[in-house]
Amino acid sequence: METIFGLPTHPLVVHAVVVLLPLAALGGLIMGLSARFSVRFGPLVVAVAAAGVVSAFVARISGEELAEVVSVSQVHVQAGTLLPFGALIFFVLVLALWLLDRRGRREIPSQILAVLVIVAAVLLIAWVIRAGHSGAESVWQGIAQQMGG
Repeated sequence: METIFGLPTHPLVVHAVVVLLPLAALGGLIMGLSARFSVRFGPLVVAVAAAGVVSAFVARISGEELAEVVSVSQVHVQAGTLLPFGALIFFVLVLALWLLDRRGRREIPSQILAVLVIVAAVLLIAWVIRAGHSGAESVWQGIAQQMGG
């Protein structure tokens, strides 16, 4: 799992994470605001969220392997360690919302769940940004030091 076609797995998989999870989160935000959207596009949002969860776990595993070879900030390690679990929680919430919305009207339980999905989506986007930014910062600071800057 260390390389794909001779390239480190982690930076390749991370690109899937930073695209899929925010995309799923945006879909989840809209699902939280519109039951009609949830019924129609919920399966797509759930599928993208599932792919994001898998990508996040692969990125975590490959990141742990890569961290044995290169130095990385503790902020990035912490963010990357927790991100897959946040993505998994979001996936479960968005799946539950879609399943409830398919039944018809949004009643109190599904309205509460919709609010939870919206909050989880915002937190997920923020956590992806934190993990991605701290990882990129670690890489580019190392390159700048090598270049003498």
